[in-house]
Amino acid sequence: MSRLDMLEGAKSIGAGAATIALAGAAVGIGNVLSSSIHSVARNPSLAKQLFGYAILGFALTEAIALFAPMMAFLISFVF
Repeated sequence: MSRLDMLEGAKSIGAGAATIALAGAAVGIGNVLSSSIHSVARNPSLAKQLFGYAILGFALTEAIALFAPMMAFLISFVF
């Protein structure tokens, strides 16, 4: 096995490991939405304010989720 083949294999393993973070982001988004539903069920009068917090939590979690494919593409095509 040549050094170039080993490098390509390592890049594939690294890119695959970077995409595992998407599972964590999916769990985080589920937690945000689940907490929002529970909070509105407990106190419906705060639904509008809680919706803003839920959108903020969703956006921040989704922003982190976008770093995983970006790193996978960087590992695969740049390095």
